[in-house]
Amino acid sequence: MKIKFWGVRGSIPCPGPDTVEYGGNTACIELRTGDDNRIIIVDAGSGIRPLGDSIVKNDLKNGPLKIDIFITHTHWDHIMGFPFFTPIYIPGTEINIYGPVTYEDEGLDRIIGDQLRYRYFPVKQSELSASINYHPLKERTLDLGDGLFVTTKYLNHPILCLGYRFEYKARSFCTAYDTEPFLNLFPTDPSDPGYDETAAEEGEKVAREENEKLLQFFKGADLLVYDSQYTKKEYEASRKGWGHTNFEFALNSAHKAKVKKLLFFHHDPLRTDTELTDLVARYKKKIMGKTALVVDAAREGMEVIL
Repeated sequence: MKIKFWGVRGSIPCPGPDTVEYGGNTACIELRTGDDNRIIIVDAGSGIRPLGDSIVKNDLKNGPLKIDIFITHTHWDHIMGFPFFTPIYIPGTEINIYGPVTYEDEGLDRIIGDQLRYRYFPVKQSELSASINYHPLKERTLDLGDGLFVTTKYLNHPILCLGYRFEYKARSFCTAYDTEPFLNLFPTDPSDPGYDETAAEEGEKVAREENEKLLQFFKGADLLVYDSQYTKKEYEASRKGWGHTNFEFALNSAHKAKVKKLLFFHHDPLRTDTELTDLVARYKKKIMGKTALVVDAAREGMEVIL
């Protein structure tokens, strides 16, 4: 498997002199497998625009394009690049789009495709040349053929969101974003007017169980791409409930799950290159000599071969 990053930023594109090193495009990851160089894409953030141009330049000459796109969730920063994905305008292209749907009355075709309406965009979905099929997902394992499997896992985000674990020839690549630690939502202070001992204990139990399920989901992964939009201090001060993880939790979780390599992902749009580099250096120093885990921050153009 070869993984390449085309967008690593969270929430909104943020081009400019302070984000050149890590990149300002929102989430988009390219996965290639097999001798036929099969094309898998995770998320259609703004990074999918340059990826689409690269695919047309390098792959179209080999025949009609066949592409699988896995959407983690349908928040704007993870689908906004789709109308600018050049392969959707090329006849003969076949695209399968997979992802979770929160509202049953609107499927993926409406949520993603409705960006292509005249009120938003000069081309309508019905005018696209590619053949596009949508596949709603829940928690399950899919056999994608040719020895490639993908397992899905619900994450903790304000909208239904999936993590993906791709497995091919004894190698595994996992995504865990957008998500935050599962927390007990019931009051635990006996002096709180809403305190209920049974509910508090049950809340603690459920939170532990759900966090443990996540550890099992990416246990032993060769590569884990984990949401780390905030530091622990930022998260605990004012970001709980926003659906994003802190560096410290991501790091500890990867270590507990015996992951081989962890890449911090979904960088805060306000985080400069200098700040991000300093944070990564701090965490590398913190774990030095204590774990075999390899840690870094994802950046546009980075490639990982498993």
